[in-house]
Amino acid sequence: MSDKRVYVAGHRGMVGSAIVKQLQQQEGVEVISRTHAELELTNQAAVFDFFGQERIDEVYLAAAKVGGIHANNTYPADFIYENLMIEANIIHAAHKSNVQKLLFLGSSCIYPKLANQPMAESELLTATLEATNESYAIAKISGIKLCESYNRQYGRDYRSVMPTNLYGENDNFHLENSHVIPALMRRFHEAKINGENKVVVWGSGKPMREFLHVNDMAEASIFVMNLDNETYQAHTSPMLSHINVGTGIDCTIRELAETIAEVLGFKGKVVFDATKPDGTMRKLLDVARLENLGWRAKTHLPEGLKSTYQWFLSNHDKFRK
Repeated sequence: MSDKRVYVAGHRGMVGSAIVKQLQQQEGVEVISRTHAELELTNQAAVFDFFGQERIDEVYLAAAKVGGIHANNTYPADFIYENLMIEANIIHAAHKSNVQKLLFLGSSCIYPKLANQPMAESELLTATLEATNESYAIAKISGIKLCESYNRQYGRDYRSVMPTNLYGENDNFHLENSHVIPALMRRFHEAKINGENKVVVWGSGKPMREFLHVNDMAEASIFVMNLDNETYQAHTSPMLSHINVGTGIDCTIRELAETIAEVLGFKGKVVFDATKPDGTMRKLLDVARLENLGWRAKTHLPEGLKSTYQWFLSNHDKFRK
């Protein structure tokens, strides 16, 4: 019997690379990947040709145009266009090539700005989105609905998972456009190296955030993909089929900063500049659906931060800017 051929779109990204690593440890799985130079995912003809040439059994759709608040707010047309095209091209090409199983990776930003906390899957499309990343969120919501529509019309088994804030190996540590954990980790690292006696963190430190290690996200993705159809359908509904992936536990930004300082061995003071914006005060996913299916996150935050810092130390030459 030949190996199951699994295409991971976005295999060089943080989540995609973690999925590839775990799939390669499984017997009977052949991972298929293409770099951006080899396959432009916004090009419909190129994507259709690729699926026509490769005998693909399953797809993990982890490819996306991503960025921080500034990028999302500055280039909304780029974010909505590129993400819509990637999703539509891959999902439709998978269907046309008779690929029965696909997993789409979304984002917790799909939920309304003022969603009830913790945010259950049922909060989707109940109110207005956060304005700064509305374009990206609309694209991700469209990805969920594409999967559901092909399931309803053609009987496909296309599923969606929505991760909370992710961190870990292969994260982006760029000074200007990284997310909160890599941004703080780099600042504390440089303060330690330069012998500084304090690090200033934007905001009051009171907002609460949830963080999931990328290895847990990859494991959860493979778990959801491999659930038998009867079990999956018993915990979802045809038009509310996505599954939140998180720890179900949050912490304050103050606790996060102090933990990072401790992990890095920074001995100076951690100071909070309350004149700077805090953003949303709480963003926590309700992960009851996933836990009821039998999966729970394993990596505790201090442990995950330690392994992430070790990866950063081994790769920080890439992040000189």
